[in-house]
Amino acid sequence: MHRRKRHTRAVLPALATATLLLAVGCSAAPATDHADAKPSRSTDTSETTAAADRPLAVAAAPADTATAAAHPGSTSGRTAHRTTLAVHAYDAKTRRAVISTKPKASSPPESTASPSPSTPPRPTAVGDVIASAPAPGAPNGLLAKVTKVLGETDAGTEVQTEPAALDSVLGDETAKGSVPVAPAAFDVDKLLPDVDVSWSRTSDVHVGPEGATVPLGSLRLDVRAEIPSPADAPVSAKASVSGYAQIAPQVDFKYGGEGTGITPASAYLGVSGDWTSGWALKGRAAASTGAPLRIPFAKLHADPVLQVGPVPVVVNLDLTCYLQISGDGKVTVDVAQDIKGDFKAGGTFGTAQGWTPVNSSDMSSTPVRTSLSTAGNVKAALGAEASVGLYGAVGVVADLAPYVRGEASATYPAPTATWAVYGGVDLTGTLRLQLSIFGTPVLRQDIPLGALHHEWKLAGAS
Repeated sequence: MHRRKRHTRAVLPALATATLLLAVGCSAAPATDHADAKPSRSTDTSETTAAADRPLAVAAAPADTATAAAHPGSTSGRTAHRTTLAVHAYDAKTRRAVISTKPKASSPPESTASPSPSTPPRPTAVGDVIASAPAPGAPNGLLAKVTKVLGETDAGTEVQTEPAALDSVLGDETAKGSVPVAPAAFDVDKLLPDVDVSWSRTSDVHVGPEGATVPLGSLRLDVRAEIPSPADAPVSAKASVSGYAQIAPQVDFKYGGEGTGITPASAYLGVSGDWTSGWALKGRAAASTGAPLRIPFAKLHADPVLQVGPVPVVVNLDLTCYLQISGDGKVTVDVAQDIKGDFKAGGTFGTAQGWTPVNSSDMSSTPVRTSLSTAGNVKAALGAEASVGLYGAVGVVADLAPYVRGEASATYPAPTATWAVYGGVDLTGTLRLQLSIFGTPVLRQDIPLGALHHEWKLAGAS
């Protein structure tokens, strides 16, 4: 695989797609994820009214994504439009930006009328809201309102800004869609020596260890690691783990138009996709008294851009893959399992119930081998912690942990001995205060997604 350097990270070739993992073999029923759109504001012609009634398309943005702008006092049913204005530079500390004019590029048709090519761009003014894809000084994209025009520079107009919300550019529009995140769009930072990354797309395939086949749209991480023994563990407590996790994530987005006042009638942000993994644990694993031992082995980051009508909505996805071990260092194990399924996690907003969590999953596993001896217990997980946000504001944090657990009461096959091996999935997470970026009321505190837990027996005897 060819790599390009970005700081100290190993970077996969660029493309577009996005998001995460989580899962659990049980599901929590989400609050309603749909609300009828309010009628759009009246306009001058029936043709414009008909266009305003249509929901905005949600798709992966093209490489030359245009900036969108909304102006105060607009009487159009459409709040934002494409513009030739662009963010030339941005300072996150001072929130000052330089807005320049770029040549108008051709772009695919969308449901919002664009300004006439012959019309010169409107000068940046106080009250304008700018929605931009990643730009110099704004790697997470920018959604900001102009509070003061500071003056002209050689590069463009310098302005003072403050954070804005999506309702300022989407208004009473409605939009709903899911966009896959291309595996080649992820920057991958390997945290352990023995980590391999594999992915495939239509015109390019990077195959992983031992000729493993990776389906189109999936990203695969293989890992091999020795489990370090804590200071208070038995001398014989040595173990190793090896395996892979394969994901095909997509970003789910919804904006439901104006509800009461300027608050959207509904909103949704989350991730979903397919998950496959196979891994094995050998030896006597131990962890110190207290929290399990967690070993991160790879960090991934992507900033896919969704084209929501004329508005570029930048999604920020961070994913940390890890191994987690807990045990008393007494039981000797040689276990392996394959697990696969799908998942969905996020937050949904309605004017009646506010923000509520959404999480569901359907996963199953197959034991490859199971062997335990000596009384004791052990639990090992190969999981991922993910965060999803908009324009740099984290909105959803979730932790998916498929695991295998073994326990034995005595050295088998003693007459009174019992042993069992279980597979399972734990899912936890949080809705964050920053979800107010939709234009919804600010959360007073983070809202837990809830702890979902499902376990099944793989093998055992008594």
